[in-house]
This record gives sequence, structure tokens and C-alpha cells, in this order.
Amino acid sequence: MKVAILGAGAIGAYVGAALHRAGADVHLIARGPHLAAMRHHGVQVHSPRGDFTAHPHATDNPADIGPADYVLLGLKAHSYAACGPLIEPLLHQTTAVIAAQNGIPWWYFHHHGGPHDGHRIHSVDPGGAVSAVLAPERAIGCVVYAATELEAPGVVRHLEGTRFSIGEPDRTISDRCQAFSEAMQAGGLKCPVETDLRNDIWLKLLGNISFNPISALARATMRQMCHHGGTRHVIETMMRETLTVAEALGCEVGISIERRLAGAERVGDHRTSTLQDLEAGKPLELDVLLAAVIELAHITDVDVPTLRTVHALSDLLAHRTAA
Repeated sequence: MKVAILGAGAIGAYVGAALHRAGADVHLIARGPHLAAMRHHGVQVHSPRGDFTAHPHATDNPADIGPADYVLLGLKAHSYAACGPLIEPLLHQTTAVIAAQNGIPWWYFHHHGGPHDGHRIHSVDPGGAVSAVLAPERAIGCVVYAATELEAPGVVRHLEGTRFSIGEPDRTISDRCQAFSEAMQAGGLKCPVETDLRNDIWLKLLGNISFNPISALARATMRQMCHHGGTRHVIETMMRETLTVAEALGCEVGISIERRLAGAERVGDHRTSTLQDLEAGKPLELDVLLAAVIELAHITDVDVPTLRTVHALSDLLAHRTAA
């Protein structure tokens, strides 16, 4: 099995190291000091489950790799539309693209069924720009339940979680999903194949849509947001509004808000990916989190005033950061 990981940051390098350890033919695509460190010293993983080092091939040129069986996208979703020149050399006729992203994916309504089947979500696929680069037919959804950080170039700190749920947009249990799941499990990761990954998408989104923008606005960790009465109330309200949108689209999250908050609190002083991006001066990944759900609320006639307010504030922050 040949796997290319486009955007081998904390999550991508962690998955790549695990797959390489299991014997997969892994190729990491990165740049800068992180790439140099992985080339010279491999990917060093520090984890409560045990430290290890793997030495997969690492490059900044996808043409050095050629077509792969799977391309795992470790890029932020706002980079998808522009990734054509990077991903094209990695594709053959049956290459599967696994999008390890937060939020609502561009393929969400592909083979969805019902009144919204085939609907394009403009917030995540403006003008079809993402679909033109990443054909929905190639997509395998992926919901990441692992928390990692780049401690230093080439050094991944694994904090918790090893689950990477995957699934086909058409809800089938495909051979390509089964094969990737087996490879991930051989590398020590959990990778269940779900018949309807959309439920998992909303479960993960329940936390991301609330904790991520609030963490950036307040410069706060998971524990700090949970322990502060005011932010905890705002987060609860955002989660409640999000659940209403999910239910309007026929999804069942299957977890209470209190339980979701308790799980977040256990993570401790972890900085969300949005806060990490803010501190690093990188663009903030908000369209797939907030803007997309507000768009879905509009087409399902659900009122989401708190989501709209937090989106307005965090969107201003994102524009000021980019300026």
C-alpha cells in the first residue's frame, strides 16, 4: 500500500509514522525546518503510549513520489482549492483522497440522498473550486479524535486519542476503506469504518465549532474555557444550536452536551488547533466550522444567533490576523 501524506504536520506526520512502522510505503510532503528535521532524524513521536521514531520518505516535491493508492490530506481545509499542483502528481485513476479535516467537508452532500442531495456548500466549496481539484468520487471522509502538537521540527507530541474514523459518502463499507483501516490498525491506531460518518462529523464538530473560535478569541486552553462560567455557558449554547442543525439534517450525535464538555475538560491545558494557528500567525480555519454550519442552518430554517455572533467576532479576528 502506497500512501502519500500531503501536509505532514502534527497529525499527518503522526499517522505517517504509524503507517510506516506497520510496513506501508509512506511518503510525507512538508516544507521548511520540519521537512529538514524529518529527512535527517525521522519523525520522532513522544506519546504516553510509548515513544518511537520512524523514517518514511519525506519531500517537498510530490513529483518525487508519483501516484499513490491513498492521499491523506493533512492540509487545512482553506488550502484545498489551491492544492491542485501538489496533489495532481499523486493521483492515478483509483487514488482515494482521505480528508482528515475538522468541520463540514466539501463532499458532505455527495450521495447524501434526500432533498439536499448534491447541494454545494458555498462556504467550503466556493464556486465548486474544491470539487474541481478534489473530485467527490475520490473522497473518503475521516474524523480525527487524536490530539497532537508539533513540539519541534520533526517532533510530534501525541497527547491523547488514537481513533481515526473513516467512511464513504454513500454509506457503503468499501474495500478501499477496509484496506486502509487494516493498515492503520497494524500501525497501532484505531480506524473504524463507519456506515454513516456524518454522525461522527457532527460529534467532532460539536466541540470544534465552539471551543476553537472561543479559544482564539480568549487565548484560552480547553480546561480554562470549561472552568470559566461565562465561556462555558456560551459553549453550551453553541453546542445546542449545532445539535439542532444536525438533527434537521437527519443526524444523531448520540452524546449529551454535558458529557461532551466533560470529555473536553479531561484534555486539560491543550490549545486548540485554531489557537495554535493564531499564535503562529497562520490563517484561521473557520469557514468549515462556523460559516458552513450557519449556511446549513439557513437551508434547514434553524435559528442560530449565538453561532452567528461568535462567527462575526472570530471572522474579524481572522481578517485582522491575515492582514
